[in-house]
Amino acid sequence: MTDRMAKSRRLLRLVHLLADTVDGLTLDEMAAELEVNRRTAERLRDVIRETFDLEELADDRRKRFRIPDGLRRIYTRPNAAEIAALQTEVATLKRKGAAHAPQLESLLGKVKAAFDDREKRRLDPDLDALARLQRGMVGPGPAGVAAPETIATIQGAILAGCCLEFDYRAESATKPAWRRVIPFGLIHGSVPYLVGQMPDRDEPPIMFRLDRMSEVRSSNQLGCTPEGWDLDGWLAQSFGVWREDTHDVVLQVAATSADRARGWSFHPTQTIEETGDGGLLIRFRSGGLREMAEHLFTWGGEVAIVAPEDLRDVMRERLEAGKAAISGLRPDLSCQTSTGSSRSRKA
Repeated sequence: MTDRMAKSRRLLRLVHLLADTVDGLTLDEMAAELEVNRRTAERLRDVIRETFDLEELADDRRKRFRIPDGLRRIYTRPNAAEIAALQTEVATLKRKGAAHAPQLESLLGKVKAAFDDREKRRLDPDLDALARLQRGMVGPGPAGVAAPETIATIQGAILAGCCLEFDYRAESATKPAWRRVIPFGLIHGSVPYLVGQMPDRDEPPIMFRLDRMSEVRSSNQLGCTPEGWDLDGWLAQSFGVWREDTHDVVLQVAATSADRARGWSFHPTQTIEETGDGGLLIRFRSGGLREMAEHLFTWGGEVAIVAPEDLRDVMRERLEAGKAAISGLRPDLSCQTSTGSSRSRKA
C-alpha cells in the first residue's frame, strides 16, 4: 500500500469514528485509534472540519469532537449553492405569478427549517451572497394567474384517479360552460394548462388554461390516464401550445449561424445534418406551425424553410401581420390555413 493510500484510509477511518461516537473523541483518543501522533491527529481533524460539521464538546477542560447526526445527513444536506438556486427559482416563479410557486416556496421553507443554528451560521454568508446576485429572467409574455387551490385540486384528482369538473370560459365564449375531464397532466409555465380528455369519448386530450377555470372540484366519476400514457411524447407532437396535425419540418441554417444552431434546441426529436457549404439542416416532426413561424423571426433570416409548404404559407401570413404593425393597417388574414386548425384543437 502506498503512503498516499495509507493517509486516505486513516482520514476515512477517522471520519467514521467521529460519526459513530456519541460522546466524541479527544485528540489523544483519535491518535490512539489511528496509531499516529497527536500532531497528525490534529491535521486530520482540521481536514475533516473543512467538509463536515465538526461539533466540539467540553469535557473536564478537554475538547471532544464528533460529527453529529451520522454520515447520512452529510451527503443529503443541501449546500448554499443548491439552496440559492431553489430560492432564485421560487422568486422568479412568484414574479411570474406561477400557480405552483407557493408549493416550491413551502418546500424552500422546510429545507431551511431543517438546519440547526450551527448549520445556519455556516451557510448564511454564502447563501446571502449567492441569493443577492442571482435572478431568474422574467421576460414579456402571457400572464395566466391560477389559484394555488386549483393546482391542489387537480393534483388530488390525479392521485385519487377520478375526473375533474369545472366551469370553463373558452377564448371566444361570453360565459363559462361546465366540463368534466380525465386529468392527463399539468403543464407549468407562464400560462399553466391542464391536459384533459373527455370521458367516454374517443377523442385526443386537449389543453385547458387554468386561469379560465372556475369552480374546480373532484368528480365522483373515476377517471385514470391509460397505462403507458407519455406526457412528454404528447407534448413533443407540437412546437408549443397549439395542437394540430404534425408535419415533417426541414429548416436550413446558414453557415454564419451554424455554431449557434448546434447549441440550440428547436424540438426534442430534431436531427442535425451538415451541408456542404458549412450550414445545417434541422429535421423534426411537429405541429404548431404558427409558433414555428414566429420563432423563426428571432433568427433574422438565418434559417430558411425547406418544408413543409404549409409552414411557408403561415410565415407569409405572419409577415403580412408584421407589416401591419409598421403601417398601422390591419392585414387581411381571411385566407389563413394552418392557424385556424390550430385553434380548433385547443380549448
